[in-house]
Amino acid sequence: GSHSIRENNVWAFLRILPSHLRIVKDSRTARGRCSASWADDLDQVRTLLQLCLDRHFISPGDTNAELFRRGLSCTYGPLGMELRRNLLGQWWDSVTRSRAQVFGIDTLSNSSSSKDGETDVGGKLRIVQPQYLKQILQHLQQDLSKEQIVQELTTILQKSPAVRTNFLQGALEQFIPSLELVNRKLPFGLAETGLCFQPSDDSCCPTEMTQTSLVWFCSPRTSSQWLDHWTRQRLKWWRKFALSPSNFSSSDVPEEELTGLVSRSVKIIYDFPWGPEPLETLCSRGDAELLQTHKGARSKLQCRNGRKTVPHVVSVTGNMDRGLMAFLSNSLQLLKREDSKRKLQQRKVLKLHPVLAPVKVAIDIGKGATIELRQVCEGLLQEFMEAKISTWPGYLETMPVTMEQLNNKYDEMGVLFTLVISDNTLESGLLQVRSRDTTVKETMHISEVKNFISRYITAADKI
Repeated sequence: GSHSIRENNVWAFLRILPSHLRIVKDSRTARGRCSASWADDLDQVRTLLQLCLDRHFISPGDTNAELFRRGLSCTYGPLGMELRRNLLGQWWDSVTRSRAQVFGIDTLSNSSSSKDGETDVGGKLRIVQPQYLKQILQHLQQDLSKEQIVQELTTILQKSPAVRTNFLQGALEQFIPSLELVNRKLPFGLAETGLCFQPSDDSCCPTEMTQTSLVWFCSPRTSSQWLDHWTRQRLKWWRKFALSPSNFSSSDVPEEELTGLVSRSVKIIYDFPWGPEPLETLCSRGDAELLQTHKGARSKLQCRNGRKTVPHVVSVTGNMDRGLMAFLSNSLQLLKREDSKRKLQQRKVLKLHPVLAPVKVAIDIGKGATIELRQVCEGLLQEFMEAKISTWPGYLETMPVTMEQLNNKYDEMGVLFTLVISDNTLESGLLQVRSRDTTVKETMHISEVKNFISRYITAADKI
């Protein structure tokens, strides 16, 4: 059955997981980590993956599960897609509605003002089509000189489309047009989100990643302070939505690991069960890449900030697929509880932050006159939809299940509140509201429910 297929996917994943585990040089490994602790971590990874498959955060398949665990773009199910949409929306609001002046842009994945990639500092990959590969093989079989083969290969690569590996190049190209918006004054930033391609370590095919990018332009004397500012802001943002904020931290990149023209770099890190992984990378890049992109046209790049200077660039690049995995891992709680037969059971709850939770409310029917109760549910659903509160129409389910089974299902989906409509609702307008986080059930009038949930989500967003 489908359950055994999902179970096989999990165990296939666990078989390949050890090859990706790394030794973490922190206080835990310094003390020596016991096998029981590793077993607990692996059990949590297995449980999280099974939950994500069962509750439609990701689609089944060994390859898809591995992409998901590695923090790469995978095939998301309906709940995973909604969670990613919420996460990207929160990121966008956090940078474009901050006190700093940030504008959104949307660049083409293969756009570049440079010729033949001469000034492409943003990082691109070439996608070679099959017919071109055949040409390459034919040229290798011909009696051509080394120089001729190189020239032929160069021509083929130039004909092949380029895809971006990050958004830096697009933002650098948009710098001069954006100057008019700010009257040539610094600082300001350009933000963009979307899919980027990443070179694969173990495959000839690049993989996709949902990336966020903020490219910040500032005066040379303030670039270091701005890097510190954005580091604090980004770490604060990640921790805001976390059940365990201490799992998120920042770390300076050692000087010997800096690449290209980067003079200083900081990573925002999440401590996964298998070790720390970067979620965002902040870099102080100087002015060389901006000058290179615009072919050294200093006069066009200079801004009015006391004295005319070419701005320095601070980039903030995030991996939101890995960020989604981090919040799912951070929010999963495995709790012990007694079921209705007083047997000890493990309760799995995704305590996702209220603004990130893909489903805020589930509406179900208790005992009573089904037709009339369904009409009440339809009215409530419409009311929540108009208020843009994502709602699960549980009352449409035809398979008979107990309320305990429903609560287990909704806890694993991360649903904030479950509403139960019964005959009592028809008589007095009262319904039962169950909280995911406290499991407390309280009675509330149907006219108060929407405002209660709206206020709850708004209040959580302001903390």
